[in-house]
Amino acid sequence: MGFFLIGKKIMQQQQLILDLFDNQMIKFGEFTFKSGKKAYNYIDLRTAISYPPIFKQICNCYYQMLQDLNYDHICGVPYSALVFASGVAYAHNIPMLLKRKEAKEYGTKKMLEGVYSAGQTCLIIEDLITTGASTLETTRVLEEHGLKVRDVCVLIDRNQGGRTRLEEHGYTVHSVMNLNQVVDVLYNAHKISLVDKERALTFIGE
Repeated sequence: MGFFLIGKKIMQQQQLILDLFDNQMIKFGEFTFKSGKKAYNYIDLRTAISYPPIFKQICNCYYQMLQDLNYDHICGVPYSALVFASGVAYAHNIPMLLKRKEAKEYGTKKMLEGVYSAGQTCLIIEDLITTGASTLETTRVLEEHGLKVRDVCVLIDRNQGGRTRLEEHGYTVHSVMNLNQVVDVLYNAHKISLVDKERALTFIGE
């Protein structure tokens, strides 16, 4: 039974990768990120909100990771991961906190929205990890407000140092898949060429 469940989970992850590619959320070519890092592929999950079956599958992937973890709240890294954190929170009655990208210039001028107490634990939901910088910005704000952060759940680890950086800060990173797996699935399904695969893996190695 265990092998059946594992096999089913792998098949679901592979189908999710194919769906993301077919709907242009995974692209291949030369791209430069905000951090200055270069890559031969680009992943943008923000349009998943326009495809309910894909959105639900992504949220299910996150929820499966949460099963054995202890936390009082979840918080999505703005902006991309906010919708996934919201989907998980309201589908499974999990309290959520909202970390703003920038403080309001009026009213309460809060950076963190929601009801919480100092000493409670908040789990981070992130869509992708490249350098880990945006995740660390979120953990810093949560910790400044007295919350504890132990776990970071990410859909795709881009294998470009972000996981190591977060672990060096004391966080445990849980990922559904990494970029090597994404590339392998797409190549084996004849979605990308051998040249695309080799170029993507070369950038990962660098």
